[in-house]
Amino acid sequence: MSHDSPRVAVIVVAAGSGVRLGQSIPKAFVELAGMTLLERAVGALGHLSQGVQVIVVVPADFEAQADDVAKRALSESDCIHLITVGGATRHESVQAGLSLLAPSVDTVLVHDAARSLTPGDVFERVIAGVATSGHGVIPTVPIADTIKTVSHSQVTGTVDRSTLVAVQTPQGFPRRDLEHAYAHAGGADFTDDAGVFSNAGLTVETCPGDANSFKITTPSDLTRANTLLLGVDGASLRTGTATDTHAFGEAMGLRLAGLDWPNEHVLSGHSDGDAVAHAIVDALLVAAGLGDIGGMVGIDDPAYAGASGEIFVREAVRGLAEAGFTAVNVTAQLIGNRPRFAARRLEAEQVLSGWVGAPVTLSATTTDGLGLTGEGRGISVIATALISHNA
Repeated sequence: MSHDSPRVAVIVVAAGSGVRLGQSIPKAFVELAGMTLLERAVGALGHLSQGVQVIVVVPADFEAQADDVAKRALSESDCIHLITVGGATRHESVQAGLSLLAPSVDTVLVHDAARSLTPGDVFERVIAGVATSGHGVIPTVPIADTIKTVSHSQVTGTVDRSTLVAVQTPQGFPRRDLEHAYAHAGGADFTDDAGVFSNAGLTVETCPGDANSFKITTPSDLTRANTLLLGVDGASLRTGTATDTHAFGEAMGLRLAGLDWPNEHVLSGHSDGDAVAHAIVDALLVAAGLGDIGGMVGIDDPAYAGASGEIFVREAVRGLAEAGFTAVNVTAQLIGNRPRFAARRLEAEQVLSGWVGAPVTLSATTTDGLGLTGEGRGISVIATALISHNA
C-alpha cells in the first residue's frame, strides 16, 4: 500500500490539559524519560507493519510544536501525518480528527497520547481484529482488584469481576460505521469511542491489551512510567540539550557520528569536526551543570588538534562520574543533506553507545534547501542527554 493512500488511520488525541498531572503545559507535551508523551505515542506508529495516516489532535497554539514532534517521531517511516486543533471535549476532538481522514482509509483507530507506552503489537491486534470481524475492537486487561459496591461509605456488595475488564486504547473501528456513530451521537457524554459506537447499535469486540498501556494522568503515573523505562526514580533525572554546527572543508575523509566517511568532505574544526560527538558531549555536560566542551578541554588546545570525538565523549562521561552522574540515554538528530545517513545509522548508534556507556539513538533530517545545512555547506546536530544522579 502506497504511503499516500493508507488503509488505516490513527487519531492521536492529545488535546488534554496537564492539570491533574501537576503541569502547566498540556499533558501530551510533558517529558517522560527525555521525550514527550506525544513523541512516544506517535513514535510507536512508525514501526507498524504498514504505513498509516496519523492525525494528531492538540490544543490551540500547539500545532507547530506537535508538527515538529510528529516529523521527528515518524521521520524513518512511511506514515503521513496531519495536525489539527481539538475541541472543548474529547468527543469534539475525535470529530476534528475524523474530518481529516484520507479517502483511502477504511479502518480508524483512536488512541490517547496519555497511553504513551502502548506497545506496537496492541495496535497490530486491533487493526487485525477490525479487518477480520468488521466490528469495533478494543484492547482490554482483566480486573485484578476486588470490586465492592458502596453506599454512604458502607460496603453493600461484591461485584463479580470475572465479567469485568479495564478498557484501553487504541480502539479500532470500520471507518464508515464510526463516522455514522459520531454523526448520530447527539449531545450524549461518552467516556470512550466504544461507547459512541455501541450507542449506535454497533458491535464492539475485545482483544488483549497490555499492562504498560496505562493512562498517565497523575504525578504517580508519571513516576511509574519513568521507573518502567529507566529503572530509576524520575526525581533523580536531569536532561541537557545542545547543538553543534560545522561547515564542510575542502579535504576528503569525513569523520561523523564516530564513523569514517572517506568519500565525503571533512567538517572544519580544531579537532576532527565530528558534530554528532561534540553535540553529545555538550548535552551530557549541560545536563550535569558542568559547562561545555570548550571549558572541558579548551577549544584551541594544540593537544586536541585533529583529535577524535571519542576522546571528548569519554572525557565527558568521566566528568559526569566524578560529579556523581550516570548517562541514561542520549538522542541526537543530524541536520544536513549529506552524507546519506540512514544506511549506517545502526552502526553509528552502536559505536556511540559504546563511548557513552548508555543507549544512543540517532535520526537525520533536512531543512528543505534552507540555510547552511539545506544548501549543503555544512551540518548541524541537536542532542539531548538524560542522566541520573547516583544516590
